[in-house]
Amino acid sequence: MIKLLRRLSPLEWLMSAISTALVALQVFLDLRLPDYMAEITRLVQTPGSEMSDIWFAGGKMLLCALGSLAASVVVGFLAAHIAAGFSKRLRLSIFDKVLSFSLGEINKFSTPSLITRSTNDVNQVQMLIALGLQIMIKAPIMAVWAVFKIAGKGSEWTLATAVTVAFLLIIVTTVSMLVLPRFRQIQNLTDGLNRITRENLTGLRVVRAYNAETFQQKKFMAVNNELTGNHLFTTRIMAIIMPCMTIIMNGLTLSVYWIGASLINAAGFTEKVTLFSNMVVFSQYAMQIVISFMMMTMIFIMFPRVSVSARRINDVLETEGTVSDGPGLIGPDNLEGEVEFRNVSFKYPNAEDYVIRNVSFTAHKGETVAFIGSTGSGKSTIVNLIPRFYDATEGQVLVDGVDVREYTQKQLRNKLGYIPQRSVLFSGTVFSNVAYGDNGKDEKTVEAIKNAVRIAQSADFVEQMPDGYDSPISQGGTNVSGGQKQRLCIARAICRDPEIFIFDDSFSALDFKTDKNLRAALKNELFGTTSIIVAQRIGTIRDADKIVVLENGEVAGMGTHSELMKSCEVYREIALSQLSEEELANG
Repeated sequence: MIKLLRRLSPLEWLMSAISTALVALQVFLDLRLPDYMAEITRLVQTPGSEMSDIWFAGGKMLLCALGSLAASVVVGFLAAHIAAGFSKRLRLSIFDKVLSFSLGEINKFSTPSLITRSTNDVNQVQMLIALGLQIMIKAPIMAVWAVFKIAGKGSEWTLATAVTVAFLLIIVTTVSMLVLPRFRQIQNLTDGLNRITRENLTGLRVVRAYNAETFQQKKFMAVNNELTGNHLFTTRIMAIIMPCMTIIMNGLTLSVYWIGASLINAAGFTEKVTLFSNMVVFSQYAMQIVISFMMMTMIFIMFPRVSVSARRINDVLETEGTVSDGPGLIGPDNLEGEVEFRNVSFKYPNAEDYVIRNVSFTAHKGETVAFIGSTGSGKSTIVNLIPRFYDATEGQVLVDGVDVREYTQKQLRNKLGYIPQRSVLFSGTVFSNVAYGDNGKDEKTVEAIKNAVRIAQSADFVEQMPDGYDSPISQGGTNVSGGQKQRLCIARAICRDPEIFIFDDSFSALDFKTDKNLRAALKNELFGTTSIIVAQRIGTIRDADKIVVLENGEVAGMGTHSELMKSCEVYREIALSQLSEEELANG
């Protein structure tokens, strides 16, 4: 928690200092009330006292109460402002940090866990700061100040108060030891609940198609019941505290008055008034001490869970990304659009085996280089190294003659038009999805958007939508077909006007006619742009300038379609599994 609090801004520290000063003022005013009450008690019991003196003492009590109220309101305002502002920046810091993560760091935390850390965990920290500035600062100040106030008022009363405080500490310590492990489980179980809920919502069609509602419900109920059980356990344990506090407060009051009655009964007539006045004052101060410990107990109840949340937030903020910006070199103009792999090998973080080994090839400006191979052969891994979703374990990946690690990430990705294996659309409109992102060039015009949609063979269905380019797209593109999603993702990449296209199996949902027309449009209208294609269909890649055949992460063959049909048995087997000899011969 201390690590998180170091992120408070100077203004927030200043407001915290002002809040602390006001809390001290509030405590001072609150602790003056028993003194004025004792004065009024003495005046009432003293013969010949003037009514004006009693009213004057009462007026001072009222002013103290109003001053305490005003200080409390200001402290509440400052605490809310600090807590809300800090949590806002904390969420933004987590969001920015996650944006800087490579896929390796994303996989380390999981999406549901990152969502929980950005919402539930931050809310826990915000609540502690808001209450802490009001309670956590006030309680110890009041407790210590009240102890000094009662010092010398009576050893019997002091002993009774000390026993009460000791009993309170035992209860708080026991409760903290019981609930802390459960609070850790609650946050982890919240991650699991988010994961199952998210899986169910995103896979709703599959769940219904396979009549798996009961299965999903059982998974949800298992985690939900465990989470509920932990909440019930912690709530029941903490529910014991308030009755205990009430008993302790009433018991202390009873002890003070019982001891006071005994002392007054045994005292002489002249000492009775003084003892009675001391008893009234002591009972008030003793209540202030107990209330202070009650307030601290509230913080102790919250703190175990907040400490878990703070640790989880720090885990994200302190994670160093494996992919960082380079100095931002610029390659020579004559190599614009060139991609080269030099003896590249790669294995995933914490993995033992390499996914790809010793891969070398060059894609010159304007060339189309395709990758084909069996599932798991490393095709997608290779193209993920170009935009630095991961960094190569060994060897070099060069774009425009410069190692990709020498570019800034923004500079490198501005050169690329990336179409992922899984088509991703965002909630918005057709226009906003195609115009998505910034590649450092002029703002995209309507004509550029329409041209990209036309080249991607999407104009036919976009213009038939009710609102055309302003037609809504739901989150994930669930209101368009798989082929339409792929074409809109391709249009988005075209609209960036990149040097290099990366198609990661981006034609799989297209029919053969659309596939052919799209590749022809890309070749004719985007002449001079380099294309890196990952595909499963021979028909998609047979016209490529260079085809790289992968098997078990290694290059099994490289060349044109006709060359590989003669020289590479792996490629020939793939081709014959999809097309007949006659179809291959006739193109």
